[in-house]
Amino acid sequence: MSSDFEAYEQDFGTITAEVTNKIGRIPKLSGEEKTQLVLNVDKQLEEVRELLEQMDLEVREIPIQSRAMYNSRLKSYKQEVEKLEKDFKRSRIAYSDEVRNELLGDDASSSESQRAHLLDNTEKLERSSRRLEAGYQIAVETEQVGQEILANLHSDREKIQRARERLRETDANLGKSSRILTGMLRRIIQNRVLVFILGAIILLTIILAIYFNLRGH
Repeated sequence: MSSDFEAYEQDFGTITAEVTNKIGRIPKLSGEEKTQLVLNVDKQLEEVRELLEQMDLEVREIPIQSRAMYNSRLKSYKQEVEKLEKDFKRSRIAYSDEVRNELLGDDASSSESQRAHLLDNTEKLERSSRRLEAGYQIAVETEQVGQEILANLHSDREKIQRARERLRETDANLGKSSRILTGMLRRIIQNRVLVFILGAIILLTIILAIYFNLRGH
Protein backbone atom coordinates (compact mmCIF):
# COMPACT_ATOMS: atom_id res chain seq x y z
CA MET A 1 0.00 0.00 0.00
CA SER A 2 2.82 2.46 0.85
CA SER A 3 4.28 2.01 -2.67
CA ASP A 4 0.97 3.20 -4.18
CA PHE A 5 0.95 6.16 -1.81
CA GLU A 6 4.48 7.13 -2.88
CA ALA A 7 3.52 6.84 -6.56
CA TYR A 8 0.65 9.27 -5.93
CA GLU A 9 3.12 11.52 -4.12
CA GLN A 10 5.35 11.69 -7.20
CA ASP A 11 2.40 12.59 -9.44
CA PHE A 12 1.31 15.15 -6.85
CA GLY A 13 4.75 16.79 -6.81
CA THR A 14 4.95 16.97 -10.61
CA ILE A 15 1.49 18.47 -11.09
CA THR A 16 1.73 20.99 -8.22
CA ALA A 17 5.08 22.22 -9.55
CA GLU A 18 3.46 22.83 -12.94
CA VAL A 19 0.45 24.54 -11.33
CA THR A 20 2.69 26.83 -9.25
CA ASN A 21 4.58 27.88 -12.37
CA LYS A 22 1.39 28.53 -14.33
CA ILE A 23 -0.27 30.52 -11.54
CA GLY A 24 2.76 32.80 -11.49
CA ARG A 25 2.42 33.33 -15.28
CA ILE A 26 -1.30 34.17 -15.31
CA PRO A 27 -0.96 37.90 -14.35
CA LYS A 28 1.71 38.36 -17.06
CA LEU A 29 -0.48 37.13 -19.91
CA SER A 30 -3.54 38.54 -21.64
CA GLY A 31 -6.33 37.62 -24.00
CA GLU A 32 -6.95 34.08 -25.20
CA GLU A 33 -3.60 32.81 -23.94
CA LYS A 34 -4.47 33.84 -20.39
CA THR A 35 -7.95 32.30 -20.67
CA GLN A 36 -6.54 28.97 -21.80
CA LEU A 37 -3.95 28.99 -19.01
CA VAL A 38 -6.66 29.63 -16.39
CA LEU A 39 -8.71 26.71 -17.71
CA ASN A 40 -5.64 24.48 -17.76
CA VAL A 41 -4.73 25.32 -14.15
CA ASP A 42 -8.32 24.68 -13.05
CA LYS A 43 -8.19 21.23 -14.67
CA GLN A 44 -4.85 20.37 -13.05
CA LEU A 45 -6.11 21.45 -9.63
CA GLU A 46 -9.00 19.03 -10.08
CA GLU A 47 -6.45 16.27 -10.84
CA VAL A 48 -4.55 17.23 -7.68
CA ARG A 49 -7.73 16.96 -5.58
CA GLU A 50 -8.37 13.49 -7.03
CA LEU A 51 -4.82 12.48 -6.10
CA LEU A 52 -5.44 13.64 -2.53
CA GLU A 53 -8.58 11.49 -2.39
CA GLN A 54 -6.61 8.48 -3.64
CA MET A 55 -3.86 9.09 -1.07
CA ASP A 56 -6.50 9.41 1.66
CA LEU A 57 -7.92 6.00 0.68
CA GLU A 58 -4.43 4.47 0.67
CA VAL A 59 -3.69 5.84 4.15
CA ARG A 60 -6.83 4.14 5.52
CA GLU A 61 -5.49 0.78 4.30
CA ILE A 62 -2.09 1.23 5.99
CA PRO A 63 -1.62 -0.57 9.37
CA ILE A 64 -2.53 1.71 12.26
CA GLN A 65 0.99 1.65 13.75
CA SER A 66 2.39 3.26 10.55
CA ARG A 67 -0.59 5.45 9.71
CA ALA A 68 0.43 8.57 11.69
CA MET A 69 3.44 9.30 9.48
CA TYR A 70 1.37 9.09 6.28
CA ASN A 71 -1.43 11.16 7.80
CA SER A 72 1.09 13.89 8.58
CA ARG A 73 2.37 13.89 5.01
CA LEU A 74 -1.15 13.92 3.61
CA LYS A 75 -2.07 16.86 5.85
CA SER A 76 0.89 18.89 4.54
CA TYR A 77 -0.16 18.12 0.95
CA LYS A 78 -3.69 19.30 1.65
CA GLN A 79 -2.34 22.53 3.10
CA GLU A 80 -0.17 22.98 0.00
CA VAL A 81 -3.21 22.52 -2.25
CA GLU A 82 -5.21 25.01 -0.18
CA LYS A 83 -2.46 27.58 -0.69
CA LEU A 84 -2.35 26.86 -4.44
CA GLU A 85 -6.12 27.26 -4.70
CA LYS A 86 -5.96 30.53 -2.81
CA ASP A 87 -3.19 31.86 -5.07
CA PHE A 88 -5.12 30.70 -8.12
CA LYS A 89 -8.30 32.46 -6.94
CA ARG A 90 -6.37 35.67 -6.43
CA SER A 91 -4.80 35.49 -9.87
CA ARG A 92 -8.18 34.63 -11.41
CA ILE A 93 -9.90 37.50 -9.61
CA ALA A 94 -7.15 39.84 -10.83
CA TYR A 95 -7.70 38.45 -14.31
CA SER A 96 -11.47 39.06 -14.06
CA ASP A 97 -10.86 42.63 -12.89
CA GLU A 98 -8.59 43.21 -15.83
CA VAL A 99 -11.25 41.98 -18.26
CA ARG A 100 -13.90 44.19 -16.64
CA ASN A 101 -11.60 47.20 -16.78
CA GLU A 102 -11.05 46.61 -20.47
CA LEU A 103 -14.82 46.39 -21.10
CA LEU A 104 -16.11 49.03 -18.66
CA GLY A 105 -13.22 51.46 -18.31
CA ASP A 106 -13.76 53.90 -15.42
CA ASP A 107 -16.97 52.18 -14.27
CA ALA A 108 -14.86 49.36 -12.80
CA SER A 109 -13.02 51.58 -10.30
CA SER A 110 -14.75 49.92 -7.33
CA SER A 111 -13.52 46.42 -8.28
CA GLU A 112 -10.61 46.58 -5.82
CA SER A 113 -12.86 46.84 -2.76
CA GLN A 114 -15.16 44.16 -4.16
CA ARG A 115 -12.19 41.88 -4.69
CA ALA A 116 -10.97 42.43 -1.11
CA HIS A 117 -14.43 41.62 0.20
CA LEU A 118 -14.61 38.52 -1.97
CA LEU A 119 -11.19 37.33 -0.81
CA ASP A 120 -12.20 37.82 2.81
CA ASN A 121 -15.36 35.74 2.32
CA THR A 122 -13.39 33.10 0.43
CA GLU A 123 -10.86 32.76 3.25
CA LYS A 124 -13.69 32.40 5.79
CA LEU A 125 -15.26 29.65 3.70
CA GLU A 126 -11.89 27.91 3.39
CA ARG A 127 -11.34 28.00 7.16
CA SER A 128 -14.81 26.54 7.74
CA SER A 129 -14.12 23.87 5.12
CA ARG A 130 -10.82 22.95 6.81
CA ARG A 131 -12.54 22.63 10.19
CA LEU A 132 -15.23 20.41 8.70
CA GLU A 133 -12.62 18.30 6.95
CA ALA A 134 -10.61 17.92 10.17
CA GLY A 135 -13.76 16.89 12.02
CA TYR A 136 -14.59 14.36 9.32
CA GLN A 137 -11.05 12.94 9.45
CA ILE A 138 -11.26 12.55 13.24
CA ALA A 139 -14.63 10.81 12.89
CA VAL A 140 -13.23 8.42 10.27
CA GLU A 141 -10.17 7.59 12.38
CA THR A 142 -12.37 7.09 15.46
CA GLU A 143 -14.59 4.72 13.50
CA GLN A 144 -11.55 2.75 12.29
CA VAL A 145 -10.18 2.46 15.83
CA GLY A 146 -13.61 1.34 17.05
CA GLN A 147 -13.82 -1.32 14.34
CA GLU A 148 -10.34 -2.60 15.22
CA ILE A 149 -11.27 -2.75 18.93
CA LEU A 150 -14.45 -4.66 18.12
CA ALA A 151 -12.47 -7.08 15.93
CA ASN A 152 -9.96 -7.62 18.77
CA LEU A 153 -12.78 -8.18 21.26
CA HIS A 154 -14.40 -10.69 18.93
CA SER A 155 -11.09 -12.51 18.54
CA ASP A 156 -10.55 -12.55 22.32
CA ARG A 157 -14.08 -13.88 22.84
CA GLU A 158 -13.42 -16.75 20.44
CA LYS A 159 -10.16 -17.57 22.26
CA ILE A 160 -11.97 -17.61 25.62
CA GLN A 161 -14.68 -19.87 24.22
CA ARG A 162 -12.07 -22.27 22.83
CA ALA A 163 -10.28 -22.28 26.20
CA ARG A 164 -13.56 -23.07 27.97
CA GLU A 165 -14.22 -25.93 25.58
CA ARG A 166 -10.73 -27.35 26.20
CA LEU A 167 -11.31 -26.98 29.96
CA ARG A 168 -14.60 -28.89 29.70
CA GLU A 169 -12.85 -31.63 27.71
CA THR A 170 -10.09 -31.76 30.31
CA ASP A 171 -12.64 -32.01 33.15
CA ALA A 172 -14.44 -34.80 31.29
CA ASN A 173 -11.15 -36.67 30.75
CA LEU A 174 -10.20 -36.21 34.39
CA GLY A 175 -13.58 -37.55 35.49
CA LYS A 176 -13.22 -40.54 33.23
CA SER A 177 -9.68 -41.19 34.48
CA SER A 178 -10.89 -40.89 38.07
CA ARG A 179 -13.60 -43.48 37.47
CA ILE A 180 -11.10 -45.84 35.83
CA LEU A 181 -8.64 -45.48 38.74
CA THR A 182 -11.44 -46.01 41.27
CA GLY A 183 -12.48 -49.20 39.46
CA MET A 184 -8.91 -50.46 39.33
CA LEU A 185 -8.43 -49.76 43.05
CA ARG A 186 -11.67 -51.58 43.86
CA ARG A 187 -10.55 -54.62 41.87
CA ILE A 188 -7.14 -54.59 43.57
CA ILE A 189 -8.81 -54.55 47.00
CA GLN A 190 -11.16 -57.34 45.98
CA ASN A 191 -8.24 -59.44 44.69
CA ARG A 192 -6.33 -58.92 47.93
CA VAL A 193 -9.36 -59.96 49.99
CA LEU A 194 -9.75 -63.09 47.85
CA VAL A 195 -6.07 -63.93 48.25
CA PHE A 196 -6.36 -63.46 52.02
CA ILE A 197 -9.44 -65.70 52.18
CA LEU A 198 -7.79 -68.40 50.02
CA GLY A 199 -4.68 -68.23 52.17
CA ALA A 200 -6.74 -68.63 55.31
CA ILE A 201 -8.61 -71.61 53.82
CA ILE A 202 -5.36 -73.29 52.74
CA LEU A 203 -3.83 -72.68 56.15
CA LEU A 204 -6.91 -74.05 57.91
CA THR A 205 -6.87 -77.10 55.65
CA ILE A 206 -3.22 -77.80 56.48
CA ILE A 207 -3.88 -77.44 60.20
CA LEU A 208 -6.88 -79.79 60.04
CA ALA A 209 -4.90 -82.32 58.01
CA ILE A 210 -2.09 -82.33 60.54
CA TYR A 211 -4.57 -82.60 63.42
CA PHE A 212 -6.42 -85.58 61.98
CA ASN A 213 -3.18 -87.25 61.02
CA LEU A 214 -1.81 -86.96 64.56
CA ARG A 215 -5.10 -88.11 66.08
CA GLY A 216 -5.15 -91.22 63.89
CA HIS A 217 -1.78 -92.35 65.25
